[in-house]
Amino acid sequence: MKTDIPVRITPKTWIIMAALALTGQIAWAVENSWFNTFVFDTVTTDPRPVAWMVAASAITATLTTLLMGTLSDRTRSRWGRRRPYILFGYVLWGLSTILFPMVAYIKTVSMAVLMVVMADSIMTFFGSTANDAAFNAWTADIATSDTRGRVEGVLNLSLFLAQIVSMVAAGILIDTFGYFIFFYSLGGIVMLVGLVSGLLLREPPLLEENEQKRGSFWAEFAELLNPDILKENRELFILLLFIMISSIGMQVSFPYMIVYLENYVGVSKTEFSIIGGAVMLGSALFSIPFGILADKWNKRRMIAIAMVVSSLGGILLSLVYSLPLLALSGLLWQAFATASSIASVAWLKDLLPEQQRGKFLGIRMIFWIAIPMVIGPWIGSTLIQQFGIPTSSGSSAGFIPVPIIFQVGSVISLFALIPLAMIQQKRKAEA
Repeated sequence: MKTDIPVRITPKTWIIMAALALTGQIAWAVENSWFNTFVFDTVTTDPRPVAWMVAASAITATLTTLLMGTLSDRTRSRWGRRRPYILFGYVLWGLSTILFPMVAYIKTVSMAVLMVVMADSIMTFFGSTANDAAFNAWTADIATSDTRGRVEGVLNLSLFLAQIVSMVAAGILIDTFGYFIFFYSLGGIVMLVGLVSGLLLREPPLLEENEQKRGSFWAEFAELLNPDILKENRELFILLLFIMISSIGMQVSFPYMIVYLENYVGVSKTEFSIIGGAVMLGSALFSIPFGILADKWNKRRMIAIAMVVSSLGGILLSLVYSLPLLALSGLLWQAFATASSIASVAWLKDLLPEQQRGKFLGIRMIFWIAIPMVIGPWIGSTLIQQFGIPTSSGSSAGFIPVPIIFQVGSVISLFALIPLAMIQQKRKAEA
């Protein structure tokens, strides 16, 4: 068996961890929100390219995390296991972010759409290699039972801070300096942090391991798709169905949210930054006590309540136009969705087989990222084409998103309550 030699996490390591986590999460938050508005504003108002871009990015992220995570487990080099992927991954991630807006110079819309999907997928490959696969594995490598809670705290705090920064700063910067300066600055920061942190980063040494006991790379990867896993972990997969359905509902509207607020409601990017920052801050403050209450009371009931309130918030968001009401409805929509996600992930970790946690977290990417980000944006795009307001940008015709995407997405999220009921029925049958 391979065993890492425990090491003390030094102050320098904490700083490196926080810098890489915060920078990576800011880059992901921008990619999830502002890449879509960039396409609508500079390439085409057709909603389908956004759906294609989100779907291609989700599939790329899932496959990359599974493949490169497994590859980094098997890597042995003088640079270490994870360090090469973090160092070069972050640098190339930043470079691809800098190059992304160049697609706006392509005059042929069809070619620009093809290139924007390819550029986003390439950026996602480097980002998933560096952050999702290598960096997250490195944080697990260096954590011990005494420090794991603090490590998870740093990672979760970085996620919330990144969401707030991307919401508040991004819109203001784009309104002030334009997309190009914004992406150049973001890419440069990612490159700089990745280069400095990657060079300073240290990995714990490994004890001897019996390599003969390891199968081939593809055999190890293929174990993720073993159907026997489903039979042995039925409750876990039912919970994954809940995560998948609720995520599909969110992805119906989320990729088009800023486009909708800016072009249908009339909210500027700066105003959205203020609203979004308040919503994310409120979500962060609400999610912590909700998670504590869910642990003490009943995760299943708390998740169900959160999902119902979140869906009602999404519907309310589609019916209001003033900034205060948009902020309030957005808070209900996002805060309770975040709380539901945190509680469901905590429940999921309780169900993970002790010797296969890494494998099942990889499988979770399929249900949490790949499937929802393919199906959800496609539903949203279809609704926008059927019910959206016709518009044009140069020679490209398209549609402005309308409230129905929030309403349909919220209804779909409510269907996620069915798997929760199935879990309860399964427990009663077993009793």
